[in-house]
Amino acid sequence: MTEPTSDAKQPEHQVPAAAEHSAIWADSLAYTVRSEWIVLREKEKPVAEMFATAYVADDGGEGRPVTFVFNGGPGAASAYLHVGAVGPRRIEFPADGTLPAPPAQLVDNAESWLAFTDLVFVDPVGTGFSRAIEPEGGDDKDSKPDKNDPKAFFGLKRDLESLGEFMSRWLSTRRRWGSPVFIAGESYGGFRAAKLARLLPEGYGIGLSGAVLISPALEFAPLNASDYDALPWIDKLPTMAGAAVFHGRSRAFEEGTPLAEVHAAAEQFATTEYVAYLTRGAGLADEERDAILTRLADLLGLPIDLVKRAEGRITMTVFVRELLRSDRKVLGLYDSTVTAHDPFPDREAFAGPDPTLAGIESVYTSGINQQLRQEIGVDTERDYHLLSYEVFNSWKIDIEKHALDSNVGSTDDLRYGMSLNPHLRVFITHGRYDLVTPYFTTDRIRNLMRLDPDVAARLTVTHYGGGHMFYAWQESRIAFRGAVGAFYESALAP
Repeated sequence: MTEPTSDAKQPEHQVPAAAEHSAIWADSLAYTVRSEWIVLREKEKPVAEMFATAYVADDGGEGRPVTFVFNGGPGAASAYLHVGAVGPRRIEFPADGTLPAPPAQLVDNAESWLAFTDLVFVDPVGTGFSRAIEPEGGDDKDSKPDKNDPKAFFGLKRDLESLGEFMSRWLSTRRRWGSPVFIAGESYGGFRAAKLARLLPEGYGIGLSGAVLISPALEFAPLNASDYDALPWIDKLPTMAGAAVFHGRSRAFEEGTPLAEVHAAAEQFATTEYVAYLTRGAGLADEERDAILTRLADLLGLPIDLVKRAEGRITMTVFVRELLRSDRKVLGLYDSTVTAHDPFPDREAFAGPDPTLAGIESVYTSGINQQLRQEIGVDTERDYHLLSYEVFNSWKIDIEKHALDSNVGSTDDLRYGMSLNPHLRVFITHGRYDLVTPYFTTDRIRNLMRLDPDVAARLTVTHYGGGHMFYAWQESRIAFRGAVGAFYESALAP
C-alpha cells in the first residue's frame, strides 16, 4: 500500500445536510427557505461551521434587498429575532408581551420583514447549530493536532471577522453581490452591526444600504456601574421612573401619567441635579444632598432610607426586587413591566428566576426547534444553543490594546461607517422599559456624535413600549414593522 505524501489532497470537510422548504407568506409571496451550514476557513483549513436560515422570495431577483440578521449576548442565537419579530413565522405572545403558556405556538407573522427584503438569520459560532471544528489529534505521539482553538471565535474581533466572511461567502454562493445589503442586530448584535458598518466595506468589500440596531449596547462603559462614575446611573434612571409609574409606586407622578412626560422629567433631573450629586458627592451641602435624594426616591418609588443607604446609586437588580417587595413580586430586567413572584422573599440576595430572559428561554427554544426541525426539516442531532453561557463566559477583547486603554465601544465605528458610505442609513431603537440596555444611553450618545446635518438626516432613533424584546408587545411590533418598512423604502430610494 502506498503511503500518502504530505502534499496529498485532503478530503473535503463534510458538513451536515442542508434542508429546503417552499411556502407562501401572506397568501401572495412565494418563497424558499434554506437552512444550511457554511464552512469558514483559515489558511484554507476549515475552522468552523456557521449555521444560517435564509428566506428568499422566488420572484425577487438579484435586485431584491437581502438582510443579514443576528442577535447578541454574546452567546445568543438568532432565534429571538427569527421567530420573535422578523421571520415569516413567529411565536404567539399575549398582546402585552407576557409569558405564553407552554408549549410555544407558531403562527404566521403578519409583521414579517419578508414583505420587503430577503432574510438570512445567522447564528454566530457557538450558538444555535453553529460550531467551531474541534482539533483533531492523532494516535501517534509524534503527530501534531490541528491547532484550531474552538474558543478562538469567542472574541470581539474574531466574531466580527466570522460574520464578514460568512456574508461574503453567502453573497458569492447565492450570486447576490448585486443586491442591496442590510444588517440587523439586537443587543450585542447592535454593537456588532455598528462595528460592521465600518468593517464590511473596508475588510470585505460589502457596501451597506442600511443597518438596524435593536436594543443595542453601543458602548461597554455605561454597562459597568461603580461608585466612581455617573453615566450608568444616569442612563437607567428614566427607565426606572417609567416602571415606577407603570406599577403605581411613583410618588413623583400620578398613575396614568403619559410615559413621555415621565421620561422627559426624569431625563431633566438625571442630567442636572442628579449628575451634580453623582459627580460632586460629599462636596454638596447636606441640605442639597437630601433634597436630591428625596426627589430620586420619589421618582423611583422606593423608600427614602433605602435610597440614602445606597448613596443614590440603585442598581437595576436592587430596583427590580425592591419596587414591589411588599407584594412579594420581582420585575423583569429585560422588561420592567413584567413581574413574577419572588420564591425566596426572606433571603438577602435574590435567588429566583428573572421573569423575562429566563422565563422566555423555553418558549424560544421550543419555537425555533419547531420552525427548523418540523417545518423546514433540518435533520441534526445537535442541540440548538439558544443562549450559550460557555460563549458568554469565554468572551474576550481580542484586539491589541494597552492595558490602560480600556474603553470598548462601537459608536466611533458607526460614525466612521456613515462617513465612509454617504448612502448608509441607520435605524436605532429600544424598548422604553428595558433596564439592561436603556433607551436613554442611545439618546445621550446620539447627542454626542457631532453629526453634520447630512449625516444626521440618515440616522433614525425611535423607541417603543416594551422591553429589550419590545416586539413581544403586539402594538410595538406592528409600529416597528411599519417604521422599518418606511426606513427600507427611504434607504432604497434613488
